Amino acid sequence: MTSLHLHAPTFEHHQQPFGIGEPAPRLSWTVTSDVPGWRQQAYEIELSDGTATGRVESGESLLVPWPGTGLRSRERRGARVRVYGADGSASDWSPWSWAEAGLLDPAEWRAGAAGPPLDLLGVPDGPALLLRREFVLRGRVERARLYVTAHGTYEVELNGRVVGDDVLAPGWSSYGHRLRYRTHDVTDLLREGGNAIGATLADGWYRGRIGFMGGKTDIYGDRTALIAQLEITYADGTIDTVVTDGAWRCATGPVTGASLYDGEKHDARLLRRGWSEPGFDDTAWLPADLLRHDPARLVAPTGPPVRRVETLSPVEVLTGPSGETIVDFGQNISGRLRIRVQGPAGHTVTLRHAEVLEGGALAVRPLRDAAALDQYTLRGDAGPEEWEPRFTMHGFRYAQVDDWPGELDPADVQAVVCHTDMRPVGAFDCSDPLLNRLHDNVAWSMRGNFVDLPTDCPQRDERLGWTGDIQVFAPTAAFLYDCTGPLASWLADLAAEQAELGTVPPYVPWVSLLFPPAPAAAWGDAAVIVPWVLYQRSGDLGLLRAQYPSMAAWVDQVAGLTGGNHLWDEGFQFGDWLDPAAPPDDPGKARTDHALVATAYHAWTARIVADTAALLGRSSDAEHYTALATEVREAFRREFVTPSGRLACDTQTAYALAVCLDLLDGPEQRERAGRRLVQLVAADDHRIGTGFVGTPLVCDALCSVGAYDTAYALLMQRNCPSWLYPVTMGATTIWERWDSMLPDGTVNPGEMTSFNHYALGAVADFLHRTVAGLAPAAPGYRELLVRPWPGGGLTRASAALETPFGRAEAGWERAGGRLELRVVVPPNTTATVHLPSAPSRPIAVGSGEHVFTCAFRDPADDPGPADRAAIMEI
Repeated sequence: MTSLHLHAPTFEHHQQPFGIGEPAPRLSWTVTSDVPGWRQQAYEIELSDGTATGRVESGESLLVPWPGTGLRSRERRGARVRVYGADGSASDWSPWSWAEAGLLDPAEWRAGAAGPPLDLLGVPDGPALLLRREFVLRGRVERARLYVTAHGTYEVELNGRVVGDDVLAPGWSSYGHRLRYRTHDVTDLLREGGNAIGATLADGWYRGRIGFMGGKTDIYGDRTALIAQLEITYADGTIDTVVTDGAWRCATGPVTGASLYDGEKHDARLLRRGWSEPGFDDTAWLPADLLRHDPARLVAPTGPPVRRVETLSPVEVLTGPSGETIVDFGQNISGRLRIRVQGPAGHTVTLRHAEVLEGGALAVRPLRDAAALDQYTLRGDAGPEEWEPRFTMHGFRYAQVDDWPGELDPADVQAVVCHTDMRPVGAFDCSDPLLNRLHDNVAWSMRGNFVDLPTDCPQRDERLGWTGDIQVFAPTAAFLYDCTGPLASWLADLAAEQAELGTVPPYVPWVSLLFPPAPAAAWGDAAVIVPWVLYQRSGDLGLLRAQYPSMAAWVDQVAGLTGGNHLWDEGFQFGDWLDPAAPPDDPGKARTDHALVATAYHAWTARIVADTAALLGRSSDAEHYTALATEVREAFRREFVTPSGRLACDTQTAYALAVCLDLLDGPEQRERAGRRLVQLVAADDHRIGTGFVGTPLVCDALCSVGAYDTAYALLMQRNCPSWLYPVTMGATTIWERWDSMLPDGTVNPGEMTSFNHYALGAVADFLHRTVAGLAPAAPGYRELLVRPWPGGGLTRASAALETPFGRAEAGWERAGGRLELRVVVPPNTTATVHLPSAPSRPIAVGSGEHVFTCAFRDPADDPGPADRAAIMEI
């Protein structure tokens, strides 16, 4: 019998559609079918309020418009779908999916901002303070919702139980423009009669220290505050609302210091037992101050929060050179420690964190001005005490444990991995263990740097949303994790900051530190490239529509800066940041001319905006930006390209840009440029010669001119600088510098040295698209491009991805001069397959599993000519 199964529909990009901010959420669904080539011909949607579309003749199943009236605030509504195939098949109704709206109108916020009184508010990064109030239920509760956020970071408790599982809520956004709130179902936490709600409030990003070179405090304000609205609906339909106001009481608690950079200090002797339960005596507490806030800034999240995602046990306990106890967790992470300890009251345990060891001791110099030190003072109970800091975050693999009472049992120390709780969607595997470890390192670096927003590093005094990093990494990020929702939120912040500052700042949210915001190529271009990448990978045209004003404004600004000659050759530029030839103390001193990089990016983003305008039906804009892109391209060629195809700047990055961004004129120039790129890579003994800008492109540039063997030689290189050199040195994440650790085991002397930066890991996108051969041929993977090119001595490689239409796979294995390629195409999509034996003869296939075999010999195994014949599908 034919099996046709329809999964429950999803709403927008939400993994948990609870408290959403979209009144008319678009619906998506996926189908599993054992019918080869199955295609949807029609669908039918039914909502729980009785709305029904009837049969709609359409093959669309991705982000289909909401068919009914918009959700009202607090409204919960279900949706289910059934589909009809072009083959006459019909599915049963899918399971119901449910979405509940948050507070959609600012006028519905009755909560004020309850802030600790000045008498208790210490210096920034001081103690975390307690806020509480009690209330009485009038009858049986039907449902209860808590809408909550803060100026600062918070943890809420209701009747002694923690609400939700968020970490560092509400996260970091551009607080001056957008402050996200969370919606929690707290029905089961209420009890008959008296109840109590409480919150612990720390400074976090709102008031605490942020940034490098000493950073800044009080960036968004000098008063923290909780904003909470608890709505209780009784069985008789009446509603009580408990809000933050002047009735709340405030006191100090056990957290005596809380800093995102420096760590947390917790004195368990100061714990106020039962403080968040009814009946607690708070007469000695001070009344909270009622502060003003703007409800118009409160927005529902578009992605999941930061959560505790995983715990790691020690792999080894080491003894440092001074006798110190160092715990190795075997993996560099973002997170904190959880300890179980027993000892006398007043005894303090100190926990220090670092990414690597140097000379057997913690390498703390790369942390710069981040102390990364937590302290727990025991209350001295009869039994073990368990503690995990709540208002800090560290990047570390190693932890030094000082003053542990008695002998340390490794089972009493765990590392808690914390990051945005994104759904993993992509995977890669191959026959080379080092390449697999490299891919794992890329994924771990993404996890460590998606702590609510895309950051540059999780350990030192920075952790900022650098635009250049995510610009180059976005294709890889979108393959590894479902990050469209989180990045859509970050892009909204970017647009808001851009509108206020008049340019795209180098990091978002913007914090004014050593320099004013100024336009910089490859960094500001994130305003254009990141939404475009997300559209290509998710198929969400609405995201492009939302970001279009920002995209166009950026290109317009650069066009104004370049004037009539269209060359961006003035002003500050990061350039090909961290070129391996740059000295340790000058990471921007790249071999590639900054003006070449900037002008190339200007041509690229102008073309993207032209394509976006066409997709959005803005025909006049499309014509304008197409003409601009053509003019910039011509200016690039006049300034930087000789008639024969040589570039004025003779570097790997320059040629990679020119080839990949189609900046050359005709096949002769392209062939000459490609040949020169091969020569440059070979002259460097197949070691990497690119920084942030060139690294994502160099392998693609080589392959696009037919130099696959050179691309693989570069990819598989183990000597420094290379992608695999850090792996041979024991790296478990991607390093900021190609040589963050030198071959002798010492840390790079540069002031800026991190061991967890994802930017140079952008090569993983090449692993997915070319090594394994799985790529999108149409937005959202509605069409797949399967075009693997084996090499480098690999005997197998595969990639798998949960696309918006279902699971796609491409994997090959070779032996005895033959190659077998297995392709899985999701229902309602198609694929174009290019076999390496006949790359110019594409094979079109529909959904289902397909296996092909062909003759193939890897030149890395046999330098003789390969027999490229005999294509056969099994």
